[in-house]
Amino acid sequence: MANIIEMTGLNKAFDAFQVLHDVNLSIAKGEVVVIIGASGSGKSTLIRCINGLEQLDSGAIEVDGLTLLPAAKGRRQASGALQDIRREVGMVFQQFNLFPHKTVLENVTLAPIKVRKWDQAKAETTARRLLERVGLVDHIQKYPSQLSGGQQQRVAIARSLAMEPRVMLFDEPTSALDPEMVGEVLEVMRGLAREGMTMVIVTHEMGFAREVADRVVYIDQGRILEVGTAAEIFDAPREERTKLFLSRVLKH
Repeated sequence: MANIIEMTGLNKAFDAFQVLHDVNLSIAKGEVVVIIGASGSGKSTLIRCINGLEQLDSGAIEVDGLTLLPAAKGRRQASGALQDIRREVGMVFQQFNLFPHKTVLENVTLAPIKVRKWDQAKAETTARRLLERVGLVDHIQKYPSQLSGGQQQRVAIARSLAMEPRVMLFDEPTSALDPEMVGEVLEVMRGLAREGMTMVIVTHEMGFAREVADRVVYIDQGRILEVGTAAEIFDAPREERTKLFLSRVLKH
């Protein structure tokens, strides 16, 4: 299966703190890759680099033939590819980042109209289909403040899908939710996995990771220490640090 994402020699520092160390990772089209690791290990920074929210210090990322390079070495290539990559890569954050003054329907149609240059009718038809898919078609005229946290996150997922991305990135999408609302968001993500959407997911939901991941990546202090199937990582990890991490998180 062809790779849709290639990360080669990624390094990223914030001032004197090195966050990512020589990260190399390939992700195939249609693959679900779950990134796990302790807080502060570089998980979120890694996926934020994929769509250019964080600038690389060295290395390269290729997304479906589009290449991001460090600004100093390839400003023209990086800036030229950046907007194209952001059109093709959807991202769902911990916080919902919905526009509070716009309705659910307006939140979902805004980017396709502004960025994809769709007409209103096409954008609304697509938005209604996606909101039905995430179970919110009856709430299209509500504002974010009228929705629960789980509903807002499902709107955020529909908003990203409305851009018809080739890849979806999820940065701990359930961490800001009350426990009873986590399941409804994970169920939407399960549906995407079943449909073959390429996804890179940072999560602390280990049961979910075991269920949906084609591969699990364990990252520790900015380095990828272990990559394998869910069964390999959760049932027979090779690295001592992986074993220690899992022994801690699986107790809870």
